[in-house]
Amino acid sequence: MNRRAGRPLVAVVVFPGSNDDGDAALALERFGAEARLVWHGDAELPPATGGVVLPGGFSYGDYLRCGAIARLAPAMDAVRALADDGAPVLGICNGFQILCESGLLPGVLRPNRQLEFVCDDTAVRVESTATPFTAACAPGDELVIPVKHGEGSWYADKETVRELEAAGRVVLRYTADVNGSVGAVAGIANDEGNVLGLMPHPEHAVDPLLGPTGGVPILRGLVDAARERSPLFV
Repeated sequence: MNRRAGRPLVAVVVFPGSNDDGDAALALERFGAEARLVWHGDAELPPATGGVVLPGGFSYGDYLRCGAIARLAPAMDAVRALADDGAPVLGICNGFQILCESGLLPGVLRPNRQLEFVCDDTAVRVESTATPFTAACAPGDELVIPVKHGEGSWYADKETVRELEAAGRVVLRYTADVNGSVGAVAGIANDEGNVLGLMPHPEHAVDPLLGPTGGVPILRGLVDAARERSPLFV
């Protein structure tokens, strides 16, 4: 079946409890992608998938540890394979937790320092532009993006933090202490830069009629990177 020409296919993996999958799909469509919702129990991603989003929400099993059970979902094997092949993979909030639990990113996400749910527009500073998600930014750019999480405090041991800092893998940093995250980390990437996990919700920051638009370069960068990989037709 022909797909709309020039619209790369981006899979949005839906876990039980996901509540931002629809918003992520709408935002991706806004920037020219064809977003396809994929159930976590599916062992394969759609043919010609050029990128993946793990959306925010509350994945099943969060009562154990956020993302710890979700990482075992059949779809995650396909996500790992696509990430290993260099495709852009974006984990937002709960998706960030799942990426860390699955070993695609280092560290863990712990309860917020203040032990309260945080929901607010938050400024993050771009620390690295060596990822497709931040390629259109300049180092030091500040993006205002909403956060909404109860366990968003990223933590890793000192050696891991030093390694990430030295390798430029800290991609986004809060400009204020939002949740007690080590080094004010808001987003980190893998070695290759094609996998990014972040706590803020870029899909909620793309329409100036609704609020800040700091999510625009992140999602547009994902779609552009997916377009380079995804054939025009399937």
